[in-house]
Amino acid sequence: MSHDLHIWTVSFGLLMVISGVVGAAPKKAVDVPFGRNYVPSWAFDHIKYFNGGSEIQLHLDNYTGTGFQSKGSYLFGQFSMHIKMVGGDSAGTVTAFYLSSQNSEHDEIDFEFLGNRSGQPYILQTNVYTGGKGDKEQRIYLWFDPTKDYHTYSILWNLYQIVFLVDDIPIRVFKNSKDLGVKFPFNQPMKLYSSLWNADDWATRGGLEKTDWSKAPFVASYKGFHIDGCEASVQAKFCETQGKRWWDQKEFQDLDSYQWRRLRWVRNKYTIYNYCTDRTRYPTVPPECKRDRDITRIRS
Repeated sequence: MSHDLHIWTVSFGLLMVISGVVGAAPKKAVDVPFGRNYVPSWAFDHIKYFNGGSEIQLHLDNYTGTGFQSKGSYLFGQFSMHIKMVGGDSAGTVTAFYLSSQNSEHDEIDFEFLGNRSGQPYILQTNVYTGGKGDKEQRIYLWFDPTKDYHTYSILWNLYQIVFLVDDIPIRVFKNSKDLGVKFPFNQPMKLYSSLWNADDWATRGGLEKTDWSKAPFVASYKGFHIDGCEASVQAKFCETQGKRWWDQKEFQDLDSYQWRRLRWVRNKYTIYNYCTDRTRYPTVPPECKRDRDITRIRS
C-alpha cells in the first residue's frame, strides 16, 4: 500500500467512526393533485381549486375558516406539502399541517404557522403529542419569507424518530425514547390534516395582536399533496409492511452528520423557544432532550 493510499484509508476510517450512524434524506416527494389523497373536512365553500385540483387555496374570513384531511390513515411514512402562507397582515391566524390519531388519548405531530403583523417574521411552532399530552413546543423564525413563494414542509415518521423538515432541512428531531419512559407514537394510525383558522386569543404575541378582519379574506395556498405511508385502518396497531419500506431501513434511523449540522444551524440561529431549555416549565431537563441533542443555546 502506498503512503498516500494508507493516509486516505486511515482518514476515511476515522471519518466513518466520527460520523456514526449514516443517515439519509427522505425520498423525493411526488407531487399529485389534491383529490388523490385528500378531501375537504369543513367549510367546503372556503376551499378554492386551481389547475385541475393540483393547487388549492384555503380562505379565512370573519364567518369561518376551513380545512381538509387525508382519505386514509397511516402508521409511519413520509408526508409533505408545498404551502404559501397568508401574506400581509396575518396576525391572529394559524395555518396548520399535522398528523393526528382519532381517539381521546391521541397522538399528534404538528406544524403550526403563527401569523404576524405586517413586516414581522412568521413563527413556525412544532409540537409532538403522545397519549393525549403535548407540551413539547419549539418555535423558530424561518430564514425566508414564507408568503412570497411555495416552500416544502415535510414529516418523516418511523419507529425510530420523527423528523420535521423545511425544504429538506431538518428543523427538529424527536427520537423514540420509550426506554427512557417517554411515550412515542407507534401504534395509533394517524390522518393528515391542514386548516386555516382564527386563533387571536393566543397565536400572535400571546393574543395581544388581534385579527384585523378588514384584511379578510386571508388566503393560504397549497400544492404537492404527497403521501408515502403505510395505510392502515383506524383500529390497526401495526403496519403489515413494518421493516420492509424504505423509511424503516437503517439509514433512516438517525440523521447523518450533514443533517445534524443543518439542524444545529437552525437551532443556533433561528430558535426562539425550546421546551428543552425552559427551566420554569421543566426544572429538570426532559429525558428525551439529551438524546435529541436539544440542549442548545437559544437566541436572546
